Amino acid sequence: MMNQHRFPRTSLREYDIRGIVGETLSETDAHAVGRGFGTVVRRAGGRTVAVGRDGRLSSPALEAALVEGLLATGCDVVRIGLGPTPMLYYAVKALEAAGGVMVTGSHNPSNFNGFKMTLAERPFWGADIRALGAAAEAGDWESGAGTVHDEDVRARYLNRLLEDVRLPALKVGWDCGNGATGEIVSDLVKRLPGTHHLLFPEIDGRFPNHHPDPTVEANLAPLKALVRDRGLDLGFAFDGDGDRIGAVDGEGRVVWGDQLLLVLATALLRHLPGASIIADVKASRVLFDGVAALGGKPVMWKTGHSLIKAKMLETGAPLAGEMSGHIFFANRWYGFDDAVYAGLRLLEAIGELGRSLAALRDAMPAVVNTPELRFACDDTRKFDVVRQVLDRLRAEGANVDSTDGARVTTADGWWLLRASNTQAVLVARAEAANEPALARLVAEIDRHLEALGVTRSEAAH
Repeated sequence: MMNQHRFPRTSLREYDIRGIVGETLSETDAHAVGRGFGTVVRRAGGRTVAVGRDGRLSSPALEAALVEGLLATGCDVVRIGLGPTPMLYYAVKALEAAGGVMVTGSHNPSNFNGFKMTLAERPFWGADIRALGAAAEAGDWESGAGTVHDEDVRARYLNRLLEDVRLPALKVGWDCGNGATGEIVSDLVKRLPGTHHLLFPEIDGRFPNHHPDPTVEANLAPLKALVRDRGLDLGFAFDGDGDRIGAVDGEGRVVWGDQLLLVLATALLRHLPGASIIADVKASRVLFDGVAALGGKPVMWKTGHSLIKAKMLETGAPLAGEMSGHIFFANRWYGFDDAVYAGLRLLEAIGELGRSLAALRDAMPAVVNTPELRFACDDTRKFDVVRQVLDRLRAEGANVDSTDGARVTTADGWWLLRASNTQAVLVARAEAANEPALARLVAEIDRHLEALGVTRSEAAH
């Protein structure tokens, strides 16, 4: 049995532990994750840990090694089997477990895998993950002999998804992308009113039809075609582990994360007037202004699902979301990001508001924006560059919000520059009322970065 373990430097991320299988992620790493997380649970006075896995080809072996590590700390493991990450989060709540670990590569290519961890009462991220790595290097682990058993929570999870949503009869497309939502969604649609069409529900860790990331518009091409060819009202797409949602309206247009959040907030604020709605700094001004106009309290916060969850706990916000398609409900739900549940709540909102998703999108103010602009920048320097840009902006008297990087508001619109928490890049985005104004905003980003020797290259997009 291992007494110490050093994880590859690149695998300890801000929100999870992740790597390329056979290169920066191994079964030995999985065992050490089990020892480390199990130790945290035991020292906090807990014992039971729920474990789930996605459909990647490497997930069964990694799960087996993870479970062995947990058992070696004296934790009792409940294996819930194959399914989406939100089902694991649900199992932690429903089984009253002390924590949970999901073996998943999320929205990454098929050769990636990793571990998302959660404690019963809060997300496990950032300093928690760094401490787990340090403890592994020191061999600072509990020892014991736990038990393991399998528990099928799919029926309970499915019933809970449907427990209190009031759904209209619509024509809906569902693209599971060969990811971990396939079986759940296949069973779900049999119980929904309306007409439903599935794409790629077979769970296949090779992702033979398209990459499992609904935030990249090219991956939504099959869903757009389905909606158009079948005359559907809308369509949903999910990432590899089911915690991110993508959507297409009845006209085949992508409805982005902040636009979905505004539709959901419009319905929710009818029942909870004055509620706080949290969105990350990448979100459109249309969302923040729209929430305020509806009488809600818009809260701009840092990008990252763990950061958003922590802010929800702090503020008591009933709803939050990110541009990346993570949608979080604490109203009638548990506060975690569940793409299938978000889809059901969106159907409910459309029914309640009495307008199609296309009409709701059309009612939003028209703006133009860039995709994410990426600037290659070494991990050792990226945060310093953002600090230097902030200093320059303040010296120029700019209207800047430094919640997460620099979000600058001008007469033309706004632009954002922040350091990625997960990659060696700076990420920028801009939004304006028209193309000439947008070009001026992008020129401003380039001006500040070029002054610091950072330039945008095709390779960094």
